[in-house]
Amino acid sequence: MKLKTILLFTSLLSLFSELSAQCWQYVDPRIGSVGVGRTFPGPCMPFGMVKPGPDCGVLPNAGWAEMPAKVTGFSQTHVSGTGGGQKYGNILIQPCLTDSDCREQARREEHFALGYYATTFDNGIRTEITTDERCAYYRFHYPAKGALLLDVTHFLGKDPVPNQRERQQFVEAAYRVVSDREVQGYSCIRGGWNNGGPYTVYFSLQTDRPFTAKGSLLCFDDTTVNVKIGISYVSQQQAQRNVGKRSFDQQLQHLRTTWEGYLSKVHIDGTAQQKRMFYTALYHTMLMPVDKTGENPRWKEGDYYDDYYAIWDTYRTSSPLLTLLCPEREVAMVNALLNIYKHEGYMPDARSGDCNGRTQGGSNADVVVADALAKGLKGIDYQLALEAMLKDGEVDAGSDHEKHGRGGLNEYISLGYIPYGIPRAGTRTVEYAFNDWCIAQVAQQLGETEVYQRYLKRSDNWKNLWRKDYTYDGMRGFIMPKDAQGQWLDAVPWGHSKVFHPTIPYTPTTKVAPWYLPWWDTFFYEATSEEYSLSIPHDVEGLIEACGGQEAFQQRLDLFFQKGYYNVQNEPSFLSPCLYHWIGRPDLSTQRIHQIINDHYTDSPDGLPGNDDSGAMSSWLAFHMMGLYPLAGTDTYLLNLPLLPHYCFTLPNGQQLEVERTGDGPHFAAVTWNGRPLPAARITHQDLLKGGKLHFTAAPAPAASKPEPALSEPGQALSAPGVALSKPGPAAPAALLRRPAVSAGTPASPSAHIAFTLNRQYRSWPLAYSWRADTLVLTCKQTTYHIPRQEVEQATTFCWLTPQQDGTTYHAVKGTFAFISQKAYAELRTKGAFVYDAITWRKVDETPDVVHVKADIDATEMWIVKNETLPLVLEMRHNPLGIDWTIR
Repeated sequence: MKLKTILLFTSLLSLFSELSAQCWQYVDPRIGSVGVGRTFPGPCMPFGMVKPGPDCGVLPNAGWAEMPAKVTGFSQTHVSGTGGGQKYGNILIQPCLTDSDCREQARREEHFALGYYATTFDNGIRTEITTDERCAYYRFHYPAKGALLLDVTHFLGKDPVPNQRERQQFVEAAYRVVSDREVQGYSCIRGGWNNGGPYTVYFSLQTDRPFTAKGSLLCFDDTTVNVKIGISYVSQQQAQRNVGKRSFDQQLQHLRTTWEGYLSKVHIDGTAQQKRMFYTALYHTMLMPVDKTGENPRWKEGDYYDDYYAIWDTYRTSSPLLTLLCPEREVAMVNALLNIYKHEGYMPDARSGDCNGRTQGGSNADVVVADALAKGLKGIDYQLALEAMLKDGEVDAGSDHEKHGRGGLNEYISLGYIPYGIPRAGTRTVEYAFNDWCIAQVAQQLGETEVYQRYLKRSDNWKNLWRKDYTYDGMRGFIMPKDAQGQWLDAVPWGHSKVFHPTIPYTPTTKVAPWYLPWWDTFFYEATSEEYSLSIPHDVEGLIEACGGQEAFQQRLDLFFQKGYYNVQNEPSFLSPCLYHWIGRPDLSTQRIHQIINDHYTDSPDGLPGNDDSGAMSSWLAFHMMGLYPLAGTDTYLLNLPLLPHYCFTLPNGQQLEVERTGDGPHFAAVTWNGRPLPAARITHQDLLKGGKLHFTAAPAPAASKPEPALSEPGQALSAPGVALSKPGPAAPAALLRRPAVSAGTPASPSAHIAFTLNRQYRSWPLAYSWRADTLVLTCKQTTYHIPRQEVEQATTFCWLTPQQDGTTYHAVKGTFAFISQKAYAELRTKGAFVYDAITWRKVDETPDVVHVKADIDATEMWIVKNETLPLVLEMRHNPLGIDWTIR
């Protein structure tokens, strides 16, 4: 009896703890911090300018990396969830005991919670961190008298190559000791992911214990020291004013109370795992952009937000979620975009370090404005907004197109599409059409009829790249490349050689065409034609018609998912699983959505399937857990069976939205709004704001409606004339890649690495080669090339097939990869010159081991190993095709 009483009491205690837990306690900052998510796991206030945390070297975008990576120190500024190059990582401090251990430190353990990070180094020093919007708080516990190293020259993304694209570059820095309790200074850095101009971070570091300064080392006689670091982008005086007044514990409590005010607007029922995933998703959505009102070094008036990183990622789900959670923030962000337009000429698609850039696809601030107007957000000058949108739609930004505006706009206006050869031509055409539709909607609301009609017509421009007769893998009709003369391109040219003009085939699954191109200059940005051909959010009805009607469209969607073309990692596919709604099958949308979440999202550190991109991945998850999906730029939400059984949402006007799911099974059977059936499974923002109850009915899934499981990879992801392609199962272990299997008696090559420079993008991959009968098997990265002996002996060209598709095997390869043929080498040795890729190469000089040659026309240089059997090109330099390399 006593045991039963104890067990009952324990169960009741656990239940009480669960019921009394505040929403912030379910936030787990570790979710998404490992793998591709790249979320910032340190403390942050909502939209906070300061994000202090550990930097483990200079490469991780969010600073932090998993143990056992060592900690270089703690910097005060970071981004969350970003891909591409690094940004920030300014004003680094590192606690230490002596001069000798002031650099990298190994962690013994670490702890994460909302607004709090702590770690203990192997040397016994324990660091605790919390933060305010513009001031970082530290508490250091030393096992003996300790010190603090200050490094004002530190930043993320350091690189020895000057002016490297997407890398930050040092400009200047300085500091001065003001007293035995304060140090002031600044750090000026430029570049980073958006290739922006210089930004200056001013700081005021204040301690609660006196220190003795020995250069950049602050030495304490105490074992517990509190440090506050005020940050400003405006001035030294402002940084000093930004130093917080609260104690460490008071600030931590204030931070959590502030977050609770946002998170508790949605009270959910569900499992502990669901609560962790949901509240962390809300949390991630409110980390960026950052509120820098009053911290703008260029102008003082008005709202100012920075680190739109990027609107291309966030307009679909992040902005609409903020409109529901905290519309006053969304209003301030739109006004900040308009202030940027007033002072710099364009609204940004991305912005960081107080500089616009980089544009990725369309002018998607247009969508944000249209969304705000459609949902009735007040306090925005929509006439000014339309002026800014028309600037996007009418005035080509010229050489600044990567910074803001619409690149290729003149061609888009004159041709009705952007021809192949202009970077991101496919993406831009499709997205400009959607942006034009958004401009039309705003113009209509403001009574600008001529503008409305003109831009509504332009919103059909996506159809000008729709190749209706193109069939691929059981599907018909795709957005495909076209040249300026209106000709469809089955193969696309690449490179800038004056004599060698290769082409490669272009299919709906071509991801990088060709592989040497910077990924932001391909026909489609971060997606394929398979994905973008379904990404016409403003004209799904027209898309269905182009695909052959509703039945053909359902078959198209089924194949798209079954064959693995859906890409969970990037935003262009965000709407794709909901497209079944347009053919009256929200049940199929629900099945796809639930499958995607169950397969790709968890509450683990690697629980996000792609870069979180300022909360884009997280907000997509949060909406679908609630059974809602916003159609950006409109006032409409699609309804899907929620994953949560019940929740209550306190709406911005104080009304309550209650959502309940009843019934057993995963099948979406029906939905009602205040008892009224919603057969189209849609609801408007204005209806939601009235408050009421959404009731979803679930049922067992009919056998015929269960979707086929998605394949792990699309079939035939690459192709080339005369090259057969196979896709094996799991990639071979790295050790096998370094030494491929060979026939008996044939030695494998020693392991080597080939370091590529692809238009200033740097990659280093394993390289190995061996003979199997009459085939040279060459492995680069995780891609295998089967090169016939005849090619090794007689080839007159290089093979330029990409090694970037892991697990791919190219059969019967034409040309040589990273070496020249035996015939070419023999001509070099006897004649002092040879012809390769239709280019004459002549000997410049030689050493006992290497021959140096140079191209007659293109001035490309190669250093070739003196080896008659396999003349490796140890180095290729100044290649106009954009591919240089060095073999080590």
